[in-house]
Amino acid sequence: MKSIQDYKNKKVLVLGLAKSGVNAARLLVKLGAFVTVNDKKKFDDNPEAQSLLAEGIRVITGSHPLALLDEDFALMVKNPGIPYDNPLVAGALKKGIPVITEPELAYEVSEAAFIGVTGTNGKTTTTTMISLMLNQNRPAGKAYVAGNIGVPASKVAQEVTAADTMVTELSSFMLMGITKLKPHIAVLTNVYTAHIDYHGSREKYIEAKMRIVMNQTADDYFVVNWDNPEWRELSKQTKGQVVPFSRQDQIETGAYEKDGLLYFRGEAILPASEINVPGDHNVENALAALAVAKLSGQSNEAIAEVLRTFTGVKHRLQFVTEWQQRRFYNDSKATDIEATEMALKGFKQPVVLLAGGLDRGFTFERLVPALKAHVKAMVLFGETAELLKQAGEAAGIQNITLTKDVATALPIGYGFSEPGDIVLLSPANASWDQYPNFEVRGQVFIDGVDELKRKNGGQ
Repeated sequence: MKSIQDYKNKKVLVLGLAKSGVNAARLLVKLGAFVTVNDKKKFDDNPEAQSLLAEGIRVITGSHPLALLDEDFALMVKNPGIPYDNPLVAGALKKGIPVITEPELAYEVSEAAFIGVTGTNGKTTTTTMISLMLNQNRPAGKAYVAGNIGVPASKVAQEVTAADTMVTELSSFMLMGITKLKPHIAVLTNVYTAHIDYHGSREKYIEAKMRIVMNQTADDYFVVNWDNPEWRELSKQTKGQVVPFSRQDQIETGAYEKDGLLYFRGEAILPASEINVPGDHNVENALAALAVAKLSGQSNEAIAEVLRTFTGVKHRLQFVTEWQQRRFYNDSKATDIEATEMALKGFKQPVVLLAGGLDRGFTFERLVPALKAHVKAMVLFGETAELLKQAGEAAGIQNITLTKDVATALPIGYGFSEPGDIVLLSPANASWDQYPNFEVRGQVFIDGVDELKRKNGGQ
């Protein structure tokens, strides 16, 4: 960890706990700051706050008192999920108090090379693929995953050395709070429409995403999806070297698919058919990852070995099991329409689709072509069940059932399936109407598959 003096003897307010807040607070104390932590959860129900208090850190819980802004803080480190219209955040900005997010701290102290990955879909899979590729036959050091993937960047940054690499998944929420952070290699997997409730508009959402390149110089790289004119235009915002990846165009300066083979700058890496996770979107993720790996000096053989053996990230089109000649996939991370659309397009076999969740005001006409082409039956739950039923009926699907939740949907879906079919949880919606997060929703599906097997003799 770099020894920096920027925070020594400065008063810093850490707003919001969870993993990122806890680790940010601990790092700031190491850097000599006078830290106050504020979290809205009550102290008795707040083990993170209890732990920090036991370490001697000042903790205020139960609310976000505006009186804190009278304490002459030099900086606020905000949990990424707290919106900027939160009164305490808005008040800090009005007073001229800088507001950053935890990855900014991580970047400042990290000794490792820094790779940043963002996008609407595919971030976690691409981040994981990159780390596996960079670790394959690595002679020294290690590639660590960090950030939105579930591992606080500020924790990883304290552990890495100059021989290591931080492969950091960066959400739009995180990128809103950076000032100095500069990935040597930045990746944009794609940009669709998401988190409008947080950012206020699609334009603001994209603006947040593109902060990933705002500090890049000519020595840096921007690996960007070239299969959409809008994304090509966004590449003009970097001062770094643009490295495109594409399934549709043979871009000799980057990574591309041609005649069923994946290439990087004219070198064939492996056949697309040998990638171990299904779907065109995973070909795109593989192209993005291999571009980063090649820019980092990795061999074609090491890259190909990873793509042949990678089985997917949990809850992201994760293969669960094959049982009674059905294959079960958990794609609970599909919290938007585009993700489910891409998942469906990845299968040649008939699909029984389990979907539904939080109503954010969207309708599902866009899903109709993919439903018509790939889905034989739908089992729907959550607030959007009726809206998804309308899309299924428009696609001509005969077997559509509405039910309570994922646990009840699975046995119904299995009942619709036949040998050779896919049983797929790909909700096309956020989970928060019924589950605390997509991980819990996905685990319910995984546990349900185990229970289904147990009740039917595990054959």
